[in-house]
Amino acid sequence: MILKFLTTGYSHLLQEWNRSLKFEYAGAAGGFIDILGYAFCRGRIFDTIEKDNGQYDNACKVFWGSGAALLVRTELFKQAKGLDAKFFAHMEEIDLCWRFWRMGYEVWYEPLSTIYHLGGGTLAQGNPHKTFLNYRNSLMMIFKNLKTRELIWILPLRMILDGISALKCLMDKNIGDFKAIFRAHIAFYQLIPYTISCRKQIKSRKSISSNLILKSSIAWLYFVKKKKVFDKLDFH
Repeated sequence: MILKFLTTGYSHLLQEWNRSLKFEYAGAAGGFIDILGYAFCRGRIFDTIEKDNGQYDNACKVFWGSGAALLVRTELFKQAKGLDAKFFAHMEEIDLCWRFWRMGYEVWYEPLSTIYHLGGGTLAQGNPHKTFLNYRNSLMMIFKNLKTRELIWILPLRMILDGISALKCLMDKNIGDFKAIFRAHIAFYQLIPYTISCRKQIKSRKSISSNLILKSSIAWLYFVKKKKVFDKLDFH
């Protein structure tokens, strides 16, 4: 029993040590999005988390910063009307940073700061409500922030991709996530009047630097092209 306890304890410590060598899941070394509005990070794409070997130890512009470690000027936060409470727990910081860029401001990643963050405190990984929020909020975010000429083709495509994702959940007998995606779309439709009012509040829709938005699908590059680290992505 003592040997088993020691072995288990050692294994746990080893896992924690290996985890500490990697980037933090939530925001890693700065966030970006692809052409369809899917978010990813320098150091973390989907479930692939890179080891921190100093490869991203440079201050640089990013599309979004993690809500776990976001420093914003008070007057700018108020001007942007802060975090959208309708989002709750997922993507509200991406939505806020997107609005900052559209207002003509910049978002930067600072590698010299040290942040301690315990991820997954609100909803555990695998919780269907987490799936619901991710799908609903992602649709809300692109509806609020995309320019009209982009929205008219990206939103329908995103809905098709969500449908494919839901069918995969059904085939895998993941009924919880299947229902969550369905509920997310119903909730998104119900919030369209609110989201339209949010679009009208964004007075400026300035263009965002091309090296902050991936001109391809991150899912295509990751799952088909097997490009699983940030340095392998081509933003041009």
